[in-house]
Amino acid sequence: MNAQKPNSLGPFAVLTFIYFIVGFLTTVNGQFQGPLKIAFLSHAEELKNTLTTLISFFFFLGYLLNSSLGGKWINRHGYKTTLLRALSVMVGGLLCYALSSWVAVHYGDYGIQLAADHIPLGYFIFLFGSYLMGTSAALLQVVINPYIAAYELPGTQPVQRMNIVCAINSFGTTIAPFFVTGVIFAGVALESVTANQLLLPFLMITLCIVLTTVVTSRLHLPDIQGTRAVGGERLVRSIWSFRHLTLGVVAIFFYVGAEVSIGVNVNLHAMELIDAGKGLSFFGKEHLVWWGLDLGIPALLATLYWGGFMVGRLTFSFFDRISPRLLLIATTTIAILLTLIAILTNNLWVLVSVGLCHSVMWSCIFTLAVEGLKQYTSKASGVFMMGVFGGAVFPVLQGVWADACGSWQWTWLIVILCELVMLYYALFGSRIKEKTA
Repeated sequence: MNAQKPNSLGPFAVLTFIYFIVGFLTTVNGQFQGPLKIAFLSHAEELKNTLTTLISFFFFLGYLLNSSLGGKWINRHGYKTTLLRALSVMVGGLLCYALSSWVAVHYGDYGIQLAADHIPLGYFIFLFGSYLMGTSAALLQVVINPYIAAYELPGTQPVQRMNIVCAINSFGTTIAPFFVTGVIFAGVALESVTANQLLLPFLMITLCIVLTTVVTSRLHLPDIQGTRAVGGERLVRSIWSFRHLTLGVVAIFFYVGAEVSIGVNVNLHAMELIDAGKGLSFFGKEHLVWWGLDLGIPALLATLYWGGFMVGRLTFSFFDRISPRLLLIATTTIAILLTLIAILTNNLWVLVSVGLCHSVMWSCIFTLAVEGLKQYTSKASGVFMMGVFGGAVFPVLQGVWADACGSWQWTWLIVILCELVMLYYALFGSRIKEKTA
């Protein structure tokens, strides 16, 4: 077989591009909360915020239920086959998105009555598509995270390589809000959004993912030795017996909860302030005009938040001797202070600056959690990704809290709680201890 050198750039570049797709579509999914609140839930009143945040809940439910499957597939079939299967699931999720639009247009009166709210059938199809997209994203990350951490490139360290691919991932999350607002909904005012605008864009994205799958199937993706069980090898220890991994799963649960809560709910908070006439503006302007399209402040806030991820990750990708533990301590501390200031002043511009801190937390936690696991690494990656379910739990808790008290302002205390848990992991939980049982 004409294999590439283990340290060649090709496989690294392919997985980095796929990681870009994961970031882009993850944020596209989250950014649909605002538009779908109008398109699908315009007749809902009592549970509108709760139902809206369920879009993210079902996305991250895929992580909880199916992440461990990725580790099993890698051990049984290898990295490449698992990668292709994950991309196929993504195609299914995108087709469900398109179908939800078609059903909403042609069978808009079909639905169920929940409390005093009528919920259309298209909304539930979109939720299922969101679940499939989350499953796909989980499986892809189960492949990419350990592969990138173990794939040796000259002059790079694991946390540095993770920051590089995460920076490209963040580029996808940065442009996604504008894609939703400016391409899918074509700059239409939020109150005028309709479900039939979903069909064509998602069919086009589906075609792109199909082409990506075909190209990936023809590329050589060398195996990484020592990162998975092969040839019938049995793993004698429980993956949960590694204390620093177990606590790493807990830490990532709270990290993704904090990350996604800001990323998908800041625009809902912005909409609340705008509706209340609180004067939310950008350098004195109430609207952002981009290429002749009126995109609005909510999309700008989300873009600045995810853009902070890209800037932070690109910056730290140049540091090859940085300690992930010290970096995690510093960023969580700063994030706590910024979030507290944002709550007390009800200032969303301060809140989105937390993205700079969040930018490197994922790579720090993952690097610390899988340190020294060797042949347990691929299985560890699967259980690690289960912690991403935090992205489902905390945004919904915020939505319930916002419905209960009529405001989003104090719900950001949830983010501070998450930061405190990560600070504990950095200080104490990430230290490797010998097996006790």
